[in-house]
Amino acid sequence: MTMCAQTAAAPDNLPAKARPLVDYLRARVREEGNIYAKSRFIAEDIDLSSKEIGSYMKRLQTADTELTIEQWSYTNGTTWRVSAEK
Repeated sequence: MTMCAQTAAAPDNLPAKARPLVDYLRARVREEGNIYAKSRFIAEDIDLSSKEIGSYMKRLQTADTELTIEQWSYTNGTTWRVSAEK
């Protein structure tokens, strides 16, 4: 997956370690539209643990990221639905 060099800033209340997650999600939504992704697969792509992904995703649900993030299901790991805000 290629990342765009210029991305909008991540919310200030997130740790620097979470910023690659925001960039990753924005890039995937921009390229693919609505996405469904498991925490463990996102973790593999951006070198964070699935536990960190889950923690940051919960915080991103209420952050101003231009993304809508929903915990979609839990079957062998949490699945997240991510889409662009309308």
